[in-house]
Amino acid sequence: MNRRRKSIRTITNEEGINIEQTAAKAIKTDAGLKNNLRKKKWKTLAQQYQLILMSVPFVGILALFSYLPLWGWIMAFQKYSIGKGIFGSEFVGFDQFVKLFNDDWFYTVLRNTLAMSLMHLITSFAGAIGLALFLNEVRSRLFKRTIQTITYIPHFVSWVVIASIVTLVLSPDFGPLNELLIWLGIVDEPIFFLSKEKWFWVIHTMAGFWKELGWSTIIYLAVLAGVDPALYEAADVDGAGRFRKMIHISLPGLMPTASILLILNTGYLIATGYESQMLLGNNLVMEYSQVLDLYALNYSMQIGDYSYGVAISMFKSVVSIVLVLLVNSWAKRIGQSTVL
Repeated sequence: MNRRRKSIRTITNEEGINIEQTAAKAIKTDAGLKNNLRKKKWKTLAQQYQLILMSVPFVGILALFSYLPLWGWIMAFQKYSIGKGIFGSEFVGFDQFVKLFNDDWFYTVLRNTLAMSLMHLITSFAGAIGLALFLNEVRSRLFKRTIQTITYIPHFVSWVVIASIVTLVLSPDFGPLNELLIWLGIVDEPIFFLSKEKWFWVIHTMAGFWKELGWSTIIYLAVLAGVDPALYEAADVDGAGRFRKMIHISLPGLMPTASILLILNTGYLIATGYESQMLLGNNLVMEYSQVLDLYALNYSMQIGDYSYGVAISMFKSVVSIVLVLLVNSWAKRIGQSTVL
């Protein structure tokens, strides 16, 4: 019995020693791997020092114009006065935000912003993908280049010119659209399109669609150019037509890029700018044309309430971040490409 106990103790001790040795080796191996990874990272950085130096000015510009101005958000919590400055103005806490959320006009402006942004996002997103798919199927290079050039040009034209063209086309005084409708017998009198409140969203969406359609297709055409030709050849062997290849090869090839662009564009849903609305709108359609940026601009520049304008801008930034995170989470759930 004693011999058996001694042998069991010996075996147990040996097993304990072996376990300790194995654990020590594993620790050493992990430490070695970590050191190797660190060395590789530093080696990679050393090899890419030229790229890093090239990126420094752009990072500096980003910090200077995108992050440094954020300290001005403190104005949203003050009753800002130009004479007293930021450090001398009275601190009022969340009073500006309480004022903002109690303003009925704010919700009207928010409705307009979201409605026009969603309409623009849906039309531009679907239109760009559709145009890219059809141009990808065009065999005549001359025709393809011509269509691309015609659709690209409006992007480089300012909104001042675009708004002037839209106003001229829709004008009740010899405007081409009104003349055509009267000639066809659809209407008897000219229609004042730009004075119709409920038509403004559609007019604005169509103007933005025309301006940005061609430019939005560029990245999709680049993606389609990178699709493996062997996939199309295999589809030809299986007897698939152009429409089938478009649906089952081209469109799935666009989805990862389209998912990322959708996430990024969602961040601009509430930050649409104000140029197009200000140029196409007028006092007759103000209830449907004014957006958050124009609302903030009017309060800041016309009324002089800078703190209120900063509060609106801060609200926009927070909502944009939340929207991007929500859409990114949704894209991750359905298995699409994400940015985070």
